[in-house]
Amino acid sequence: MQDRKCPTSLKSLTSRKPHRIARRVLLAGAAIAAVAAAAPAAFAQAWPAKPLRIIVPYTPGGSSDIIARAISPMLSEALKQPVVVENKPGASGNMGADQTAKANDGYTVMLCDVSALAISPSLYTRLAFDPSKDLKGVAMLAYSPHMLVVHPSVPANNLKELVELSRKQKMDFAVTAMGSAPHLAGYQVASLTGAKWEYIPYKGGSQAVTDTIAGQTQVLMNGMLATLPFVQQGKLKVIGVSKPTRVPLLPNVPTLAEQGATGFESGTWQGILAPASMPKAHIDKLSAVLIGIIRSPDLRARLAAQGAEVHTMNPAEMDAFFNKERKNWAAVVAKSGLKLD
Repeated sequence: MQDRKCPTSLKSLTSRKPHRIARRVLLAGAAIAAVAAAAPAAFAQAWPAKPLRIIVPYTPGGSSDIIARAISPMLSEALKQPVVVENKPGASGNMGADQTAKANDGYTVMLCDVSALAISPSLYTRLAFDPSKDLKGVAMLAYSPHMLVVHPSVPANNLKELVELSRKQKMDFAVTAMGSAPHLAGYQVASLTGAKWEYIPYKGGSQAVTDTIAGQTQVLMNGMLATLPFVQQGKLKVIGVSKPTRVPLLPNVPTLAEQGATGFESGTWQGILAPASMPKAHIDKLSAVLIGIIRSPDLRARLAAQGAEVHTMNPAEMDAFFNKERKNWAAVVAKSGLKLD
């Protein structure tokens, strides 16, 4: 009897064992799948795990540089990682933009004048990168209207007098960078009013401001954030601002549109962009942190006192803004006939 039962017992054991093994395999597979599914989320939560680099594609002292250095300590505190600001000027900002576009470390972003970047595709016959494909918006931070200023020795106190003077004598217009938004803004003012000046190119706004203060150039168009302090100190004389309405900090200074440049408006839009290769989860996280920082009451008040308005956009809004700006500036570039290599 025992011999007869023995095969039955063995049969029972062997029939159950595959089911147990299969069940264990299925459970193990489910566990691996769960870990794999959770990995991207965990990876996103762990970012950043090392210092973040902010490239400013202009010389120190300009509007973008001022904002980059204003937000970097607060950003470092929020991310629990060091934040390093690096100035990489050259080719009207395109050198730093190209370096940012080609960065694939997940820790390099750029803070620049978004409008200036939107001009490049229409202005340059050759670009080593495509701004609309190789860069993604992270967060728009602030807007600063342009100011038209002159050296205090220039005998003109308004736009009409400046235009008349420019027709009688040689005047040098300091260009923060060839093809930049201030450069084309100066072209638009001249086109609308008949002003005549010679454009003198610089590598950045701070150098253009310094030379205008020194009297080496007579006229300058630049962002209010980087220019207002020198107007307040009497080192530069303001002719007009480029907003549709007067700015509260300068209530007695008329807009350029009021003075004959009908419909004219221009300014600098400071924003953060990232390489297209940066994961969306990282961009979204960084965007939320940046917008929270720039909206903080202390920083908002500090920027407002210098003529900059906090104006935020999320990644999708910023990309849409960039595409709109690219089309708008393409028309201005076409009208100017300006082309650069």
